[in-house]
Amino acid sequence: MAKTLLCDENLRKLDEVIEENREKKGALIPILNEAQRIFGCLPLEVQKKIAEELKMPLAEVYGVVTFYSQFTLEPRGEYTIGVCLGTACYVKGSQDILDKIKRELNIDVGETSKDGKFTLEATRCIGACGLAPVIMINDDVYGRLVEDDISDILKKY
Repeated sequence: MAKTLLCDENLRKLDEVIEENREKKGALIPILNEAQRIFGCLPLEVQKKIAEELKMPLAEVYGVVTFYSQFTLEPRGEYTIGVCLGTACYVKGSQDILDKIKRELNIDVGETSKDGKFTLEATRCIGACGLAPVIMINDDVYGRLVEDDISDILKKY
C-alpha cells in the first residue's frame, strides 16, 4: 500500500472522525465508511487504529470490514466495473463478457488494473434483467451486450 495513504493528514482526519462518533451507538460502521472515504480502502493499519481507539478487538473490526461488500481492503480503481452474473445475465452470456473484460484489462475479479483506473467485480442481480447481459461502470449501465461491445465501452473511460 502506498505510504501516502497513511500520511499524517489522513490520520488526523481519521482521528477527527473517531472523536465525532466515539460515543454514538453503532459508531463502527459510520467510522469505517468515513475511513474508507479518506483512505480509499481499509488497510489493516487503519483497522488497528480504529479498534484501539474504540477499545474493541481487531477481529471485530475486521469481521465487519470483510462481511459488508461496500468495504474493501485494497485500493479501488477510479471506475468499478460490475458484471452481473445473475441468472438472466448468465444465461445470456455474461460469463463471456466477464472473460472479455478480464482479458482486455489483464486483471481478475476483485483486482484493480495496474494504472489504478479499473476495479473488476462479479455481482449478482442488479435488477436490469430485461437488458441482460448487463454491466455497470460506476453508475453507468450497459445492457444487451456482446463481447465485441466491450472494447468501445472501456475506451470511454
